[in-house]
Amino acid sequence: MEDKVILEAKKLKKYYRRGSEIVRALDGVDFKIKESEIVSIVGPSGSGKTTLMNLIGCLDKATEGVLKIGNTNVISLGENDLIKIRRENIGFVFQRFYLIPTLTVRENLELPLIFANKSVNTKKILDLLKEVNLEDKEGIQVKHLSGGDKQRAGIARALVNDPKILVADEPTGKLETKVGEQILKLFKSLSEKSLAIVIATHDLELAQATQRIIHLQDGKVIPKEKSDLYY
Repeated sequence: MEDKVILEAKKLKKYYRRGSEIVRALDGVDFKIKESEIVSIVGPSGSGKTTLMNLIGCLDKATEGVLKIGNTNVISLGENDLIKIRRENIGFVFQRFYLIPTLTVRENLELPLIFANKSVNTKKILDLLKEVNLEDKEGIQVKHLSGGDKQRAGIARALVNDPKILVADEPTGKLETKVGEQILKLFKSLSEKSLAIVIATHDLELAQATQRIIHLQDGKVIPKEKSDLYY
């Protein structure tokens, strides 16, 4: 059975004013991302990459167009509804991890459940830690972890609310090459469970190792035949 579309943009635009200038951060973007797909978003500074990731993560609202998460067009939703969509559908992985260093790995995973007023499922947390190869480090304070293990903990935390989409912003940017390759391997394993993974990156080797590349420039998607990222 064909994987279903979990994320879709049609003529997606995001404009904002800077002094007397109107900045077209996104200027009519179209794409579809399916369950179990790993897609990288690349582009130079100012291309619209961060803006697009913020829209996908429901951290900002588009000016115009359609952005569907599942069957819901999120661009017309109010803040409370966006928060609900975000909590129920999206997990975030960051370059700087944003873990609380004085808490243990396990305590960091419990926090999103507490914030969402959900009961803490100990078995689920231990299963997640096993999935990211951190089962022997649940009681260690995050400040004592290596960079790779911090990112694994960040990924586990992003998965604790069972998201449908994982949004990863430069997830290997602060990691050694070998560790970055391990993180990509982990992403590939996670995607097999119907999770869509969207990675914003400047790392072209990482981008070319994903299933598909969305190349942005000046707020638009560059067609594959016009991009130098494909060979």
